[in-house]
Amino acid sequence: MTIRLPGAGGTLRTYEPRTEPLAPAPGTPFTSRTVFSAAHVVADPFADVSPDSPAAVDWDATLAFRRHLWAHGLGVAEAMDTAQRGMGLDWAGAAELIRRSAAEARGAGGRIACGVGTDQLTGGSLARIRAAYEEQLAVVEEAGAQAILMASRALAATAESPEDYLEVYGHLLRQAADPVILHWLGPMFDPALDGYWGSADLDAATDTFLEVIAAHPDKVDGVKISLLDAQREIDLRRRLPQGVRCYTGDDFNYPELIAGDEQGFSHALLGIFDPLGPPAAEAVRVLDTGDVKGFRGLLDPTVELSRHLFQAPTRFYKTGVVFLAWLAGHQTHFTMVGGLQSARSLPHLARAYELADGLGLFPDPKLAEERMKNLLSLYGVNQ
Repeated sequence: MTIRLPGAGGTLRTYEPRTEPLAPAPGTPFTSRTVFSAAHVVADPFADVSPDSPAAVDWDATLAFRRHLWAHGLGVAEAMDTAQRGMGLDWAGAAELIRRSAAEARGAGGRIACGVGTDQLTGGSLARIRAAYEEQLAVVEEAGAQAILMASRALAATAESPEDYLEVYGHLLRQAADPVILHWLGPMFDPALDGYWGSADLDAATDTFLEVIAAHPDKVDGVKISLLDAQREIDLRRRLPQGVRCYTGDDFNYPELIAGDEQGFSHALLGIFDPLGPPAAEAVRVLDTGDVKGFRGLLDPTVELSRHLFQAPTRFYKTGVVFLAWLAGHQTHFTMVGGLQSARSLPHLARAYELADGLGLFPDPKLAEERMKNLLSLYGVNQ
C-alpha cells in the first residue's frame, strides 16, 4: 500500500507507510534525569465557537493524554505554550486546566509543574504585573503543583531596565512556597518576548537572568532555557549555582544537551516530548544505565522530525504536535482551540506524517494512514 503526499512545487510523490510500530512499553521511573513533556490541549470539536471565543476544551481527551505521558514516566508541564497558552487558551481556561490536571496527577501518581504568567493583562504597571503573577502562583500552589514562572509579555512591554526584572522576580521568589522553575522563552517562540531580561543582547540578558537566580538559589529548582542555541545553554548551565538544574527547552539540540558532557548535563522540559513521549522515555531509561551511545542512538533519529515541527515561524509548532496526536489515535479529530489547525501548510503536515511514520511513532500505522488520506482528500488530493 502506498500514499501520495504533496511535495515541493505542487508535485505529488509516493510514500510507502510502515506496517509495524516500535511500540515501547511503560517502564520504571527515571533515575538520571528529570524529564517533563509540555502537553497540548484537545479542543472540543462540537463547540460552536470562533477563533476569538474562549477555548472550548475536551477535558476527557485532554486528561487522557496526560495519563498517557505519566504512564511512560514523563512529568507533565501544564498550561505552557504547548497548551496554546496565549494562543487560544486564556487565563480562565488555563486555570481550569491546572486544577483538573493537578487533581488527575494526584490520582495517577504523576509529576506535574504548571505555568504561572500574566496573561490576564495586556500591559500595565509593575505593580499590576506582580499582582497578576501572584494570582496565578496562588492557583498553582493551591492545586498542589510545582510552579513554572513563565516569561511575561506584559513585563516585556512595561519594564524599562534590567532592574525592573530583578524587582518583579525577586518579589515572586521571596513569596513562593516551594522552589520554582524559571522559564526563559526566546522570541522565536513568542516575538512579544524580544529583549526579555532588559536587553536584546543575549549576553547581557543572561547576566540579569543569573543575577535573579543567584539572589534566591534556595527558591529556584531549575531553569528552562528555550533559545534554540545549544552552546548558549551549555555556557549558562555551567554558571548556575550548585543545586539549580538546567531543563533544556531546545527542541533542535535536545539529545546532546540531555546526554551532557564532562562538566554536566541538562534535564528536560520539552514540547517535542509530547509526540515523542514513549520513545523519549525509552531513551532516558537507556541513559539511566550509563549507556550514552545507546541513548543517542535512540533519540538522535528523532531530531529531524523535531526540527521540522519547530521550523520558523516556531510558535506554530503546536499545530504539528496536535496533528500527530490525531494521527496516533490520542484524539478523534484535528481541531485546535483558536482554529490553529490552519497554521501549517499541507506539505508541512505531509512531511511531519512521513517523518513520524518512519520513526514508528504511530501505535496503529494503518489508522494514521487512513487519517492522513482523509485529510489529503479534503485538500483535493485523490489517492
